[in-house]
Amino acid sequence: MAMQATRRLASLSLQRRLLLPSQTEAPSIPTAAAAAFLHSHATSFGYRQIREEDKSKLVGNVFSSVASSYDLMNDLMSVGLHRLCKDRLISKLNPFPAMKHLDVAGGTGDVAFRVLERIKSVSHRAMQGTLTETEEDTHIYVCDINPNMLNVGKKRAAERGYSEEHCLSWIQGDAEALSFEDGSMDGYTIAFGIRNVTHIEKALSEAYRVLKRGGRFLCLELSHVDVPVFKEIYDVYSFSVIPTIGELVAGDRQSYQYLVESIRRFPNQEKFAQMIQEAGFQRVEYENLVGGVVAIHSGLKL
Repeated sequence: MAMQATRRLASLSLQRRLLLPSQTEAPSIPTAAAAAFLHSHATSFGYRQIREEDKSKLVGNVFSSVASSYDLMNDLMSVGLHRLCKDRLISKLNPFPAMKHLDVAGGTGDVAFRVLERIKSVSHRAMQGTLTETEEDTHIYVCDINPNMLNVGKKRAAERGYSEEHCLSWIQGDAEALSFEDGSMDGYTIAFGIRNVTHIEKALSEAYRVLKRGGRFLCLELSHVDVPVFKEIYDVYSFSVIPTIGELVAGDRQSYQYLVESIRRFPNQEKFAQMIQEAGFQRVEYENLVGGVVAIHSGLKL
């Protein structure tokens, strides 16, 4: 009996040594690359986990690659629906003459042109075609981190006869660290751009900072479908059709694969609304379009 007890104790001791290494044993030393990753916060790039400091460059590469075909691809991918969604965004913004408005991640000018056209339409109806002082005070700022996207927008602006000196400015800048003064804007829009920033909460905080009291925040973004059967169809279309269109039209499958994946990683409507509230905005609400494929979130700085 004593011999059996001794063997059991020896066996348990061996198991402990196998499961719990001695405190005196030196821990394994990670490689330099692993150590650098451990000391860096991780974020997502589509479905990949990457270092935060790498995301801006990778996203920049995507939009540099797709800049020249960006609007054409939007038309093809959405069958033109992105135009109606942007029209709805402007309708909710309700622009007015003398407005100071900031459109972030809007390099191609699609949203900015709509804002200007709505303001000119309002002024025309009010003054029967005469240019008013308040219209001259209108200024729309287009801020985008990618110079290639801005170049596309400037070219389109010239084709439309918009004078940069008069009412439209193109600014290369980061949504997470805007160069505009506190309380300087009447409105802030960001369309199909906020899911690409590294820290969404920083972009929201900056939006709140630059808006005046009473200023409106509006975000148009691809979101989460809430109808089960439609969701299955949308998933097949997203992961099979969109990258293929990107490859055939833009010669870039990889960038459009990232864009599809980035949509799935973006917070759902309720979670994003909560983030907007946490940034300080009040009267936060959202409107689903096309069954949740797209959502417009809004909030007021009061």
